[in-house]
Amino acid sequence: MSQETVKVAIQKMAGNAQSNPQQAVLTYRAKTRWEGDVRCTSRVRKFEPMVVDEPSPFGGGDAAQSPVDLLLTALGTCQLIMYSALASVMDIELEEASVDVTGHLDLQGLLGMGKDKGIPPGLLDVRFKTKIVSPDSQDRLQALVDAVESQCPVLDSLVRSIDVKGSAMLNGTEYTAV
Repeated sequence: MSQETVKVAIQKMAGNAQSNPQQAVLTYRAKTRWEGDVRCTSRVRKFEPMVVDEPSPFGGGDAAQSPVDLLLTALGTCQLIMYSALASVMDIELEEASVDVTGHLDLQGLLGMGKDKGIPPGLLDVRFKTKIVSPDSQDRLQALVDAVESQCPVLDSLVRSIDVKGSAMLNGTEYTAV
């Protein structure tokens, strides 16, 4: 797909969202299934199932990305998609774009040993470094970075408190956990 094709698609999507705001909300779904040990699969739309696994120190076979890896991958790839989309609309030529994402997780929290120490089970931090190569001016590229960081849905979901609810079916009885 060329930058012009992306630009046309983004402009069409923006026009549709503006003229039909009630139809602008997209619903994403993933169906996940435990396959044994700590290996799982995820099904999204029409795609083949994606394997999710853990490294061997966590009891996994290290056959695929872990859920935490996927979270970091989601952030980096969402940012790159936004760079491509917004650069096309802003008529900025991208020659190269990459995002390196790092997160730290304390196993004491994950294993339930950090509660009294205030150690959460999830990531302690997430850091990303973006590299852009473009013939455009620094000012235009900084405007692009600002636009991406203010419009990236995964970044926004990570930094903004969002409503998350869950339930579990336990032998046919619903239990609300979250």
